[in-house]
Order: sequence, then structure tokens, then C-alpha cells
Amino acid sequence: MPEILLLNKPFGIVSQFSGDIQSDTLAPYIHLKGFYPAGRLDKNSEGLLVLTNDGKLQNQITDPKFKLYKTYLVQVENMISSDAIQVLRDGICLKDGLTKPAIVNRIDEPANLWDRDPPIRKRKFITTSWIKIIIYEGKNRQIRRMTAAVGFPTLRLIRISVGDWCLENLLPGQFLRREVAYI
Repeated sequence: MPEILLLNKPFGIVSQFSGDIQSDTLAPYIHLKGFYPAGRLDKNSEGLLVLTNDGKLQNQITDPKFKLYKTYLVQVENMISSDAIQVLRDGICLKDGLTKPAIVNRIDEPANLWDRDPPIRKRKFITTSWIKIIIYEGKNRQIRRMTAAVGFPTLRLIRISVGDWCLENLLPGQFLRREVAYI
């Protein structure tokens, strides 16, 4: 039976096992052989990264035809407007095309959130706000490009779920191992 690892990928880590600086990869966190990321989180994003030891399952997780939703908590610069939220919901034209409609809601700052290392840069006279975004696609750096396009740059991006798999209470660098069936 295929297995997955649910990893809370720390900020500053690339979603691969090799790289110029080994400590900036997944290698210090995952010592199990044969597991590979099913999808990516960019170096500056945190949260749930799913890894699997099964190529067929890896393809199912990443293939858009299976429509696995991804949920993100996003801290943006300034107090995001209702108009900007509506544009994000409707879909926004990026350089690589129109995004599919997203589920977007303003939320309070998440409770029990771990500190980011290094912390985001705080500016004395610029507020921040939080939104929760659910998307059904995965264009490169999509959330960051979406929020920037509506005038509210992303400061912190945390993926909390991929389909039914959730981050749960994992701290950065921790993972859970699970047997799973195919999608």
C-alpha cells in the first residue's frame, strides 16, 4: 500500500532533497528513503508538503484532473479590501492566464501559529491582515502573484491542507507517516 508523509515544511527550505546548500533542502528533515514531494511549496512558503513513495499516487496528487483543493493562510500587507477579495474569488488574469475562481475569506490572525524564523519584517505604520484562500490549481507562486495583482503583497504564506490531508498540529520540520489508498 502506498504511503505519504505529511511534513510541515519550514520557511527557507526548498521542496527537494538536493541543492547547493544541503541544510536548505528536505534532507535534514526526511531520512526515509524512497519518498518524493507530490507538488511544491516555494522556499519562502511554509506548511503542508505531501511526500509519497508511490509514483502513481504522486501523479494523482499533482494532476489537476483530480481537483485536489489546497488551503492557505495568507498574511498580506495592509488591510485587504472587500473589492480585492472579490477579484480573488472571481479569478484574476496573471501573465500565464486567468486563475480559476477561489474561495477567499478575511480571517483573524490564526491562533497558535508558530513563529517564523526569520520573522516577517514589521513596519511601524503599515498594518497587515490575514485571508484564507482555497484554490483548485497550482500555478507557480500563484497565491503570491494573485495578492500582489490586487495590491496586497503576501508577507507570509502557510499551506494548511491538500485535499483531505491537513497540517494538523505539526510544528515546522515535523512529519506524520500514513498509509493511503489511491485517489
